[in-house]
Amino acid sequence: MTQAATELLNAVIALPEPDRAEVVESLNEVVEPPEGLHPAWGPELRRRAAQLDSGEVVGIPYEEVRRGMLAILNKAGLSRE
Repeated sequence: MTQAATELLNAVIALPEPDRAEVVESLNEVVEPPEGLHPAWGPELRRRAAQLDSGEVVGIPYEEVRRGMLAILNKAGLSRE
């Protein structure tokens, strides 16, 4: 990271949380998604993140999802565990 980027990052970190969140949202709008990820996923991922942030939807903890999937696989005789 360049010195200018480091200084900018430190300035953003020093901001109050609502301002930091706005900076992140603004950056998300201009930063290209990682290579290999179809560009159409960018808006979808931002939409889903906003739903989680607003409380519109609630995430399911990984372990809960894993247990459920293992139960389905076990029932189908496909589990490796």
